[in-house]
Amino acid sequence: MTTGSRGVFSAVDATLGYLYQVRSALLWALRRQKNEPDFLVSIETLDDVTFETTGGNPTDLLQTKHHRKGSASLTDASPDLWKTLRVWFEGHASGQIPPTANLYLVTTSSAPDGSAAYRLRANSRDASAAQHALDATAATSTNLGNKVAYAAYLEASPTERTAILAKVCIIDAAPTVVDLDKELRDEVFWAAGREHHAAFLDRLEGWWLRRVLRQLVEATHDRVGSVEIEAQMADLREQFKHDALPIDEDLLGFTLDDATTAAHEDATFVRQLGLIKAGKRRIAAAVRDYYRAFEQRSRWLRDDLVVGLDLHKYEQRLYQEWELVFEAMRDDVGDDATDEAQEQAARSVLAWAERTPIPIRPSVTEPFVTRGSLHMLADEARIGWHPEFRARLEALLRTTGRTS
Repeated sequence: MTTGSRGVFSAVDATLGYLYQVRSALLWALRRQKNEPDFLVSIETLDDVTFETTGGNPTDLLQTKHHRKGSASLTDASPDLWKTLRVWFEGHASGQIPPTANLYLVTTSSAPDGSAAYRLRANSRDASAAQHALDATAATSTNLGNKVAYAAYLEASPTERTAILAKVCIIDAAPTVVDLDKELRDEVFWAAGREHHAAFLDRLEGWWLRRVLRQLVEATHDRVGSVEIEAQMADLREQFKHDALPIDEDLLGFTLDDATTAAHEDATFVRQLGLIKAGKRRIAAAVRDYYRAFEQRSRWLRDDLVVGLDLHKYEQRLYQEWELVFEAMRDDVGDDATDEAQEQAARSVLAWAERTPIPIRPSVTEPFVTRGSLHMLADEARIGWHPEFRARLEALLRTTGRTS
């Protein structure tokens, strides 16, 4: 917890630390894919982040330590350093961590020149000098917070310490959880146009978070395979091509709830369905599709994946296609049809709207986009289903104190 402006019970730093762990895992996985096609990655198994072969052999373990800028230094008695060494030395002693595994401490802290951590970096490496400094610290330091870690370290023989420290690599002054944005965008720069990097990364991270959540909650032996990551990347790449648009998974899986139903019960497009005596389930499906299309189109606009002109042209296409079907229905039903005949004919136009795919772009074939967009036009009373929908809507709204 922190005693910052958010109060003594704030868990901001801890939360940022967990987010850093999850984002770092994705970054390392994306980088690893460039040279290693098959691997498994997990959170909170052997270490904060663990990479394994597809056969389950741990190859790389990561400890991640996040601090907001200027708040920590990786000295020889640093708690972050010794907490990490404790995990690794106890893991080796218990046999959970194999001697062949590489051990990385990824931290936003900086290692002072000449410190043990400095000597365990890749570009200033002197593992023997680092061991000498750590031996001295463990033997002489009075830091009670590190006491258990010192004991675990000293329980290993000098030869064992040498072998373990040979596998340790300190990556200090690493980007913060916010600065990881740039690192992650660099890894996906080839997957989508530069102007769409943020939108692409948002969707990739959304999937990654849900996948990690499943790994943590549903099965202790679950791991995320590199093939899953590549498949997700490939799917997103297709969605960001010029003839496509991304369809967000949360909208695909959206289930109509009471709050959404209540929020739309007086909407004009729902009243239009009432005019033709559409069934309750049909109306519920319309509300669901309206919500999904409205939200998806809003996201496309926010992410600059479409512009207002794109949507205007699409709505013109929808209107023209509806107009052909609607006028044909009016010709067939005639001017003297009974109310029942008019309602039945109107439901046939609605059926056309429910079943006819009119993609906004050639590869956007998800039906809710068409159906929901038609209901959005119906909500503006630009289109309708009943042969006399405009006059009847006006009368209906007048009786309820609303105007069209």
